[in-house]
Amino acid sequence: MQINTYNNFYESYFKNPVFLDDFGKALKMLDGIRNVFFIGNGGSNAVCCHMMEDFAKIAGFRTFGFSDPALITCFSNDYGYENAMAEWLKIYFEKGDLLVSISSSGNSKNILNATKCANELGGKIITLTGFKPGNLLSSMGNVNFHLPIENYGVVECFHQVILHAVLDEYAQKLKGK
Repeated sequence: MQINTYNNFYESYFKNPVFLDDFGKALKMLDGIRNVFFIGNGGSNAVCCHMMEDFAKIAGFRTFGFSDPALITCFSNDYGYENAMAEWLKIYFEKGDLLVSISSSGNSKNILNATKCANELGGKIITLTGFKPGNLLSSMGNVNFHLPIENYGVVECFHQVILHAVLDEYAQKLKGK
């Protein structure tokens, strides 16, 4: 049964000491952040849109996403799809901002180029990837969440779970202040 894939992966991944360490690092990274940018393609972009709304509503971050159709087609037409997100970041992203880069494969050229750009601009970066270990994006962040499973459903759902868990923990921390 497919549900066993989700259950088994959940049991092993979220109890892993590497994950728990990265989770703590991501949580600390949010301190002092004002602007959070989210990038992803397809289902990952849908995760970005959801998390962009919740990071703003729940924790008061100013959030941005590369998801408006007119923006995507404009920048893609002018700079090429592989450079569109990076060119957008060059306009809005500032030193110290946070970029959340999501790619199931970890090898999407537009995501890689934008992540490299954010790094060059002095940003903080969280990456979320899946599938094969050692994909290009999985080592580009200050914190890198990699799900070593080749199942789009598990990877996309768990990326959202990871981001929501970080946000929920951070919101709880804000309440304690």
